[in-house]
Amino acid sequence: MSSLPEGYPHIPLDVLPAWGGPVSTGRIRQQVEDFQVSEVPLVKACGEGEHSWLQVQKTGSNTQWVANQLAAFAGVKSNAVSYAGLKDRHAVTDQWFSVHLPGQPEPDWAALQHDEFRILSFQRHQRKLKTGALKGNRFVLTVRSIDGDTADIDRRLGQVAAGGFPNYFGPQRFGRGGSNLASAAQMFACRKRKVPRSKRSIYLSSVRSALFNRVLSARVAEASWNQVKPGEAVQLDGRSACFVVTAIDDEILERLAGGELHPTGPLCGDGESLCTGAAAAFESASLQPYTAWIEALSSARVAVARRSLRIMPGSLTWQHQPDGCLTLCFYLPAGSYATSLLAEIFRLEDAA
Repeated sequence: MSSLPEGYPHIPLDVLPAWGGPVSTGRIRQQVEDFQVSEVPLVKACGEGEHSWLQVQKTGSNTQWVANQLAAFAGVKSNAVSYAGLKDRHAVTDQWFSVHLPGQPEPDWAALQHDEFRILSFQRHQRKLKTGALKGNRFVLTVRSIDGDTADIDRRLGQVAAGGFPNYFGPQRFGRGGSNLASAAQMFACRKRKVPRSKRSIYLSSVRSALFNRVLSARVAEASWNQVKPGEAVQLDGRSACFVVTAIDDEILERLAGGELHPTGPLCGDGESLCTGAAAAFESASLQPYTAWIEALSSARVAVARRSLRIMPGSLTWQHQPDGCLTLCFYLPAGSYATSLLAEIFRLEDAA
């Protein structure tokens, strides 16, 4: 990370793997088809309304650039087009967009032809597609340059399939060399400096993500990332709401072991932590060096939230190819990183 203003200590970005460390090298995104992602939206378009929802497959292109192409074709301003989230450029992604067309007929979307994207389907809806309105993503990934033993790889993948993996934010969250954190510190240190809203959001998110990763890495270090502490705020699998565990009984342990419940970690900001007791004490100790960062988030009126420490990948399957590559298929809930799953098996090199 580049130099930081006085008062904002360096936040380490390294994290600990949960299952003993990688068992092989691996290279991802060597070809654009090696990384395929399909969005699973929260809701389906109802068939009527002033918003046209489009399912678009893009190849090697930027999400905002595609949005601009859709706006130009429909004859609307770029802010009339929205999407649930950004997707990797060096990938093949099936992604949803919405275009606001009040009182306008449906454009001839079939006539929109481009080498870098194509429209798979479209349907009207009453509301625009909001940021974050995703249930999850399905992945088909190819890992190349593998040098590990096949049996070791299969064993590790079996552990991840059965026990999940730490829900770390991926390194792409922090910018090259942690540049997003450095920019966030500069923004906090010079509050009169105007920062575009889009960049401000990225910088604030990067700080919360780095602090969450510190707590999760500390939980991995003491082998409690998949366990419940007294006073723990836990989430139901696939849900965002939390409740506090005051008594760790057999029912809680059974639901935890079955992947129905997950311990959570803090997304720091303004407000009181939901957890209490030993869980709250652990988080406080883990974050004590970074008080200045947390106070800055609070001053920015970023509301506190919780995030699951553990993710159970859905329908994880894999196949070793004749050319030595490995193909993996799985589902992850929105906000989780495929690279965090892969890092439990491989020392990754990202060609993107």
